Amino acid sequence: MRVYGVTGWKNAGKTGLMERLVAEITGRGFTVSTLKHAHHSVDVDQPGTDSYRHRTAGASEVLLVSGQRVAIMQELRGAPEPSIDDLLARLTPVDLVLIEGFKREGHPKIEAFRAEAGNALMAPENPTIRAVASDTPLSVEQPVFDLNDTAAIADFILREVGL
Repeated sequence: MRVYGVTGWKNAGKTGLMERLVAEITGRGFTVSTLKHAHHSVDVDQPGTDSYRHRTAGASEVLLVSGQRVAIMQELRGAPEPSIDDLLARLTPVDLVLIEGFKREGHPKIEAFRAEAGNALMAPENPTIRAVASDTPLSVEQPVFDLNDTAAIADFILREVGL
């Protein structure tokens, strides 16, 4: 599968950009899945639900199925976080997987950058960053797009991955 990342520091606009890119690219007829890295403990299950009770009782994985969706919750229980390749292998094939976060992994990325967040730009030091989506003009080697120009950013990504 083709993969492309959206990276950046906290409050840089990554999630908003991801949301707009998914809508834009699927609107063009391509299938898209996403992979999101969280640096904090995340729990998609709620106390009191049957699946939560299964998990807290010790189940390694809980597969929750309804007529609308399927969710797999896997407890690491001290095991290392799965590699990006292992995670991608679990996905059903699609035209493009957009990856949010994983800034140190080797796949190509676009950096979301907001000046008001006060963080340094990663692009000059990270060769996997192929472009920057910014809310302010920048002088960098990579192409710079307006953070809100979703169509132009989608065009760039689709060209990069050969779609």
